[in-house]
Amino acid sequence: MTSPIKPITWKREGGADLTPPEGESPIVVLVRPQLAQNVGTAARAMANGGLFHLRLVAPRDGWPQATAWHAASGADRILDAATVHGTVAEAVADCQRVFATCPRPRHVIVPVRTARAAAEDLRAICGRGLRTAVLFGPERAGLDNDDMAQADTLVRYPLNPQHMSLNLAQAVMILAYEWWTAAEPTPPRALMTNETRVATKGELEGFLARLVSELDACGFLDNLPKRPGMVRNLRHLFERGEVTEQELRTLHGVVTELSRGRMVRGRVPEEG
Repeated sequence: MTSPIKPITWKREGGADLTPPEGESPIVVLVRPQLAQNVGTAARAMANGGLFHLRLVAPRDGWPQATAWHAASGADRILDAATVHGTVAEAVADCQRVFATCPRPRHVIVPVRTARAAAEDLRAICGRGLRTAVLFGPERAGLDNDDMAQADTLVRYPLNPQHMSLNLAQAVMILAYEWWTAAEPTPPRALMTNETRVATKGELEGFLARLVSELDACGFLDNLPKRPGMVRNLRHLFERGEVTEQELRTLHGVVTELSRGRMVRGRVPEEG
């Protein structure tokens, strides 16, 4: 494996502090990439998804190329540490497992995974301390048969069959995203309540009782045959979502002001 090559033609200012975690994580191998900008945007996608190890196989325009750093949007450390290799075999020589992205595997018997399944497998394999790599082909034609012969598992993205074209960074981003979310604890669905909380059923019942009382007082519910259905509709309206305690306080304030306004305007006969 060749030593890391650092660019000397462009003075950069910092970049994100991207430090790989302890243990193994997948190595992204870009095979014969054609444009330095694509290498830079691929590094940016890697940083988004928590992938830190980049290897380049026979980049068309050589390496380093300053435009890669321009396109990396702060993922400088990944490019700084990237290594260059003459062949795919050289790039993956120290790996125990190799995955390869391909659009349509043909005439080959080999395990095929979606990006999500591949990420799950990669998490399990890396967790066992095995070194893994994922091959991405050149922009125009992708990996050829000899490239894929270096891999033990193929990765296919199930996209719209009428238009499955991805650029290099997009292909890397899909896998990086799945790698990250495979271990990401963020719940897939949540209600952001900020400083408040979801109201209890008792609090909601208290508000509904007050609302119905005020609606009775102002005559809104005077149609007795329709009254039960109208009350149920109001209940369904507020029970349908997770009303927060803060929202209930606001609604109580609305009812208070409406009631006060009704009395001030003489809509309720004054006593005595």
